[in-house]
Amino acid sequence: MRVAIVTESFPPDVNGVAHCALQTARHLHRRGHHPLVIAPAGPGEGPTDPDASRPYPVLRIPSLPLPGYPQVRVALPSRRLAAALSAHRADVVHLAGPFVLGARGMTTALRLRIPAVAVYQTDLGGYARTYFGAGENAAWRRIRAVHTAADRTLAPSTAAARDLDDHGVPRVRLWPRGVDTERFTPERRDTGLRRTLAPGGELIVGYVGRLAPEKNVELLAPVSTLPGVRVVVVGDGPSEPALRAALPGARFLGRRTGDELARVFASLDLFAHTGPQETFCQTVQEAQASGVPVIAPAAGGPLDLVDHGRTGLLVPPRDAAAVADAVSLLAADPRLRSALGRAGREAVRGRTWEAVGDQLITHYTEVLAARTAVAA
Repeated sequence: MRVAIVTESFPPDVNGVAHCALQTARHLHRRGHHPLVIAPAGPGEGPTDPDASRPYPVLRIPSLPLPGYPQVRVALPSRRLAAALSAHRADVVHLAGPFVLGARGMTTALRLRIPAVAVYQTDLGGYARTYFGAGENAAWRRIRAVHTAADRTLAPSTAAARDLDDHGVPRVRLWPRGVDTERFTPERRDTGLRRTLAPGGELIVGYVGRLAPEKNVELLAPVSTLPGVRVVVVGDGPSEPALRAALPGARFLGRRTGDELARVFASLDLFAHTGPQETFCQTVQEAQASGVPVIAPAAGGPLDLVDHGRTGLLVPPRDAAAVADAVSLLAADPRLRSALGRAGREAVRGRTWEAVGDQLITHYTEVLAARTAVAA
């Protein structure tokens, strides 16, 4: 099968859309299919992907940084997209988090009569509300237009599927995300790193993700004042200066990836996610795979990932006191922490990228079969 993956982001970007698109391309290649990735170019990049080691082609489209958030690139109009889809002879177009480049990919797929599968990954309506205080309805109109045109929309969680249904998006199916349970494992726990992060033997509470307004990392401020607790923040983004001021006792490690990130995860005592707008929340899965008990808001993707009281704790969204209370509860109960960590690890054991990648191929196959049946 020849698959064109049109994605709004791709490594070296570090975010959920980029990581999922990378894992999708890898899995398709391993299964003997032929992926082509089309993504925005980074600063100073040309049409050729800077990583020549990839066993599949990656086409970069000229882009500009999003004002106020330069880590996000917005692809410019380009004829390369249509030319690439035609030249690849794509059987199906995979639209990863479509909004700008993905919307053009959808238009091109319609014109070329190529089936399209659109993967919903980002709560753009919520982002518009957070960043601009307006524009949520316009964002949903854009989302609805792109996804309605697709043969199938894949939602990462039941909450995301419900949002899409509530906004009139048809043909929605569930497709979760995988986790690398070999990389993210309790075996990577590092006593030396723990001594560096918490020289006084403090309980280490970690956050991993973008440092941006929608993530509400400032909710960890009360946690950082708890006696015997050290907050560790992993990631970067536009909110970092404000968060350093709000969390003066926290350790900020910047961006971490790969095995280094896995070592940090496994060395935490607790993982606290604070953002209420996650359509999935990959970092919750990575913490669970690392055997680390999770605290997350009872909203969005975490509702599918955290079985309250068994694999982690859910707290009311945007409630700093509730987060601090949950940390205090687990800080005082090592046996509960251990039980939640073990149960979380067991819960994600079967959620490998291979398993969810094969589910994705099944979605492609069903879409292609439906197109064939209609044509007949």
